[in-house]
Amino acid sequence: MDHANLFLTRTTYGLLRAEYAVGIVVSLVLVIVHVDAVRWLPFVGLFAYSDAIGYIPGAIAYRRAPDGRISRAYYVLYDAMHSILTAAAVAGLWAVLVKPEWALLAIPLHLCGDRAVFGNLMKSPSIHFEPKPHPVYARVADLLATPAWEVQRLQLSVSGGDGQHGPSRDEAVAAR
Repeated sequence: MDHANLFLTRTTYGLLRAEYAVGIVVSLVLVIVHVDAVRWLPFVGLFAYSDAIGYIPGAIAYRRAPDGRISRAYYVLYDAMHSILTAAAVAGLWAVLVKPEWALLAIPLHLCGDRAVFGNLMKSPSIHFEPKPHPVYARVADLLATPAWEVQRLQLSVSGGDGQHGPSRDEAVAAR
């Protein structure tokens, strides 16, 4: 969206996932074209490191926590290991210290796969570690998908002109 509207609608979320799907396709095509040159053991390691460090520990802690509350450190680990910045650093270090190679395509394949196939972006500590709707977002999701000018019009008509009460969820859905 933009710096003043830090949320995604179903449509913008779908478009973002589609962009990452292009990354999967490009990575897969390159792996297939160069299949004989891919070193598969490094490929598997490069594919798995981000989940081994950044997802699995948090997923275990989340499943063990009766109320789903886990340390913020698990979110930081997840975000760091699933960041394109970290991925670029890992790939760059690998290319310098080991060698540039086709196995490095495992990194964008994993990250783009997480985003396009599973819909996982960065994790905020204010949400559950595993996908579960935030109660506030669940209440306003339809309203957020309503164009701003319609919400403003509904606020004026519902509140009698003072704009103090927003439209109900049903009014927001009807406005679309």
